[in-house]
Amino acid sequence: MPQFFLNKKLIILLISIIFLVSLIGFSLRERDELSWTEQFMKDSAGFVQTIFHKPASAIAGFFENLSDLRNTYEENENLKARLEEYVKLETEIYDLEKENKELRAMVEKKESLNDYTVTQATVIGRSPERWHETLTVSKGSVNGIEKNMAVITAQGLIGKVKSVSQFTSTVQLLTALDPQNRISAVVQGKKPAYGFIQGFDEDKQALMLTGLLYDADIKEDSNVVTSGLGGVFPEGLVVGTVEEVIIDQYGLTQTAYIKPAANFDDVNDVMIVKRSTAEVNTDSTEGDDL
Repeated sequence: MPQFFLNKKLIILLISIIFLVSLIGFSLRERDELSWTEQFMKDSAGFVQTIFHKPASAIAGFFENLSDLRNTYEENENLKARLEEYVKLETEIYDLEKENKELRAMVEKKESLNDYTVTQATVIGRSPERWHETLTVSKGSVNGIEKNMAVITAQGLIGKVKSVSQFTSTVQLLTALDPQNRISAVVQGKKPAYGFIQGFDEDKQALMLTGLLYDADIKEDSNVVTSGLGGVFPEGLVVGTVEEVIIDQYGLTQTAYIKPAANFDDVNDVMIVKRSTAEVNTDSTEGDDL
């Protein structure tokens, strides 16, 4: 005989399933009066259904909860993606608004520089190792850029053109630790005080205006601009405001610490300025690289 018919447990299981199906079939028949046998079978089927109902419901509920959990996870992922997209969009809007504000300020500044020849340029390079010394801009000799031209932002003076190639230029910042980098400047007031922007104090985060006469009456918060007497830089370019004034060691001159008007850490667009009048020949080393 086949091995199947020799397995008594399997035969008993099949007979039980057939009997259970028969019970369920009898229980589903619609009749007004049932015999005691049919009633017994119907009650037995109902009892069996009751036994299996709760586990079946629990299993169905478990899979339904899994489905809900998966749907919730997918919804959270979609919301997270939309949130990231929103943050990215918000950042782009902020950058565009910032750029728009800077460009508007530069347009207004350019309109106020009618006596100067102004060339607008974009910062295209800045070395982290020389962050406070130089930066590279997108205009060169083909655009009429020359060495020692003043470089400003909408807020004020930031430096001078140190070297020029055909399509780009290197700008030396006022914050560069170069004693030969000096600019003729004046403290505005009832009696102007003249000196040179020469050096940057890292501790005070201030430019140093040296060579001021010992008896010059210099007030804090006074505006400091280029004097134009150096023969290279135009007159009236904003440098900053006076924060502190000290007498030099021998009491012959004063040094003023100037808070820069421009933000040297956040420079994206600049204007390169050339004075329209002929340069004056002086003994000053303004703009020279000695």
